[in-house]
Amino acid sequence: MATGILPASFAGVVKNKDNNGLSFIKSVDFVKVCDLPRINKSNKSKVLVVKNKASGSEIAEFQAASEGSPLLVPRQKYCESVQKTARRKTRTVMVGNVALGSEHPIRIQTMTTSDTKDVAATVEEVMRIADKGADLVRITVQGRKEADACFDIKNTLVQKNYNIPLVADIHFAPAIALRVAECFDKIRVNPGNFADRRAQFEQLEYTEDDYQKELEHIEKVFTPLVEKCKKYGRAMRIGTNHGSLSDRIMSYYGDSPRGMVESAFEFARICRKLDFHNFVFSMKASNPVVMVQAYRLLLAEMYVAGWDYPLHLGVTEAGEGEDGRMKSAIGIGTLLQDGLGDTIRVSLTEPPEEEIDPCRRLAELGTRAANLQLGVVPFEEKHRRYFDFQRRSGQLPVQKEGDEVDYRGVLHRDGSVLMSVSKEQLKTPELLYKSLAAKLVVGMPFKDLATVDSILLRELPPLEDIDARLALKRLIDVSMGVLTPLSEQLTKPLPNAVVLVNLKELSTGAYKLLPEGTRLAVSVRGDEPYEDLDILKDVDATMILHHLPTTEDKVSRVHAARRLFDYLEDNALNFPVIHHIEFPKGIHRDDLVIGAGSNAGTLLVDGLGDGLLLEAPEQDFDFLRNTSFNLLQGCRMRNTKTEYVSCPSCGRTLFDLQEISAEIREKTSHLPGVSIAIMGCIVNGPGEMADADFGYVGGAPGKIDLYVGKTVVKRAIEMERATDALIQLIKDHGRWVEPEVEE
Repeated sequence: MATGILPASFAGVVKNKDNNGLSFIKSVDFVKVCDLPRINKSNKSKVLVVKNKASGSEIAEFQAASEGSPLLVPRQKYCESVQKTARRKTRTVMVGNVALGSEHPIRIQTMTTSDTKDVAATVEEVMRIADKGADLVRITVQGRKEADACFDIKNTLVQKNYNIPLVADIHFAPAIALRVAECFDKIRVNPGNFADRRAQFEQLEYTEDDYQKELEHIEKVFTPLVEKCKKYGRAMRIGTNHGSLSDRIMSYYGDSPRGMVESAFEFARICRKLDFHNFVFSMKASNPVVMVQAYRLLLAEMYVAGWDYPLHLGVTEAGEGEDGRMKSAIGIGTLLQDGLGDTIRVSLTEPPEEEIDPCRRLAELGTRAANLQLGVVPFEEKHRRYFDFQRRSGQLPVQKEGDEVDYRGVLHRDGSVLMSVSKEQLKTPELLYKSLAAKLVVGMPFKDLATVDSILLRELPPLEDIDARLALKRLIDVSMGVLTPLSEQLTKPLPNAVVLVNLKELSTGAYKLLPEGTRLAVSVRGDEPYEDLDILKDVDATMILHHLPTTEDKVSRVHAARRLFDYLEDNALNFPVIHHIEFPKGIHRDDLVIGAGSNAGTLLVDGLGDGLLLEAPEQDFDFLRNTSFNLLQGCRMRNTKTEYVSCPSCGRTLFDLQEISAEIREKTSHLPGVSIAIMGCIVNGPGEMADADFGYVGGAPGKIDLYVGKTVVKRAIEMERATDALIQLIKDHGRWVEPEVEE
């Protein structure tokens, strides 16, 4: 039996050497680790059991992050329940007169964009934000002049009877943090750059003594701020950013969620050592998948350590419009569905008051789910991967002997989009083809990069409607699936349609009235008794549609889907699963985007699902199609357009971010597979471009720096020609294509 030592908070990296022994990078508060001769029944892998001596009660189990991986991650819980939405219990943190924590409403906040030195403009902006209903407002404080202005901002707001708590955003400036702590209610520190230099992306070698000296330096720099916050009753956010981890952290842990957690824990341990507990955590990234993994890993370690600090949730640099709302819904909504999060911010490249409404909608969604304890009958979840993304890919349709058409395009390998089509739309075939984003050649449809893969037709046209049936035949001929209910297919058969059946129709054998070889799609709820689901073992289904009626208010679609996926995995059923969501009539567009991101996105970020079918009566068809593709791209699945990493602007921004962002998008939105970062400044370091191929960054007033990945390649370009220079840079790297001219 191998044994070793490990920090009590499990912040160190644990590696398994050759599956025989254990090695541990470093140790702080020691616990005993035992490599027990036990087998995890679900995946037959070795499991390590770790006892936390600090709390004396919690047991942590570690397993390989993925098959064959040397990195071991906690297996234990990251939320209160995997069977229902139950809000995680936290302590209360006071930010001025506003309480954060599980005993209080989910608080919403945003950040000013005005120059902090302009006291009047900042005060006006804060008042607009407060009038919109925000609970907190963050203000960037980068230097001494800004810190001095903060006193005037606070005093002016108080005189105008605005007592909304103010949060100072601090980077690289411990002295400024000390100054502003005397007047603002909360200090946000970035562990990646508060005491460390800006990352140069150098691989550094550390001895144990070297690393300890770095930690001592952090403690020396950070302690005065902690003491001042205690003295003045201030709160703090230890806010890690995926894009600004220090070279030291990245050398030890890589540019990873694990590094994000350890970076925050270094500062949290100092707070705890000084008996300061009025702080919250955040783990932000522009990639929702990374963001979710980082928060879950943070929580898993907090559960083991017995910590109960609240969480601030956010996807950084989410962008604008529906794209920004979708990314935020995926990241924030995923965590809210698991009862996690105590304050949220939706970071949009829009005026800050525009962030409040989507924030409120997300908070209401999370609050409702937690209050109703929405869930599913208890089940043992054995297969979902909490901490590392690994997609479950269903078996795509294959050709069979005797097939009259090609079914292989009915679903897409990177994620499928299905749309519900009405009989009325068949009356104008060319408009239908265009709305499905098909290419038209002499009026005939052909599939393109972002063409809908299959359609659902709830009512087939009459047999004598030759034009409508010809339109459907032309879609089927280009490998677009046409799904239709069993009752329709039996009475008005459409050649080569995919027939939609439910479990009752399978169990009664009604589907056997269809011609042999008919392709089936099966609609299931996910909460049925396992004996009802067992009939799936005897059916060769082309796909499964996971569908809960919109009237369902007792069962959580997320938890029902997780139960369904676990059942399929247990029984080696590799059917593709499409998330079918029907929204109620009259739903607001933002609620639809947030609902789709929070329900389907929550599953897709865990690799669970092969596509989407979103239905909403009276909603614009193009909007539903674009929302579906945006959701797949936001979950890092199917890439059908240019990806933008766009910061929300703040007092540091060196140009009109909204105007420039719109200009760049207008000229570059036709480049699927290309990612562009549009950043107002470089405060968080070039790591902010970690997810981008090219970067457009404010370097000085009126000047732009251009990046390729994390490397600056052109500096101080005049803003008037910077967009053209960006396009030329994309061309120089062979990533540019000319936009298509519509015929």
